[in-house]
Amino acid sequence: MHIVLFEPQIPPNTGNIARTCAATGTVLHLVQPLGFKIDDSSLRRAGLDYWHLVDTRLHDHLQEVIDEAKQAGANMYFFTKFATHHYTDIAYQTDDYLVFGKETTGLPSFVHESYASSCLRLPMGQAMRSLNLSNTVAIALYEALRQLKFPGLT
Repeated sequence: MHIVLFEPQIPPNTGNIARTCAATGTVLHLVQPLGFKIDDSSLRRAGLDYWHLVDTRLHDHLQEVIDEAKQAGANMYFFTKFATHHYTDIAYQTDDYLVFGKETTGLPSFVHESYASSCLRLPMGQAMRSLNLSNTVAIALYEALRQLKFPGLT
């Protein structure tokens, strides 16, 4: 599996997501610009001692990741509160890319326009603007892994 963070801004969120990726053997893609430096102490603290276990890849643009996924023949799913399909409506595959937007503004508009059928949402109450990014990633990733019978995990 691949987790893609589009322009993440909050170091502890990215650190927590990196820890989840380490625990699950998931590749972590970070699309720049980042709202922090990779050596940020709060980022490292949130990821604890697991950074060496994470396959982390930096990208200058989201299109680079989209092109990579297409070339590999992988599915891409974009998580946004504006989607009509739920994250549980999908039959995930082992090489899927799960893409999440930045904490403040989400995904760029071209994603909603060009990839509407690949956009997914987590259901939540009307009063909520969003869930925490690291929680959203964990929920979506573990649903995909559950469907796949947790490959390589015990």
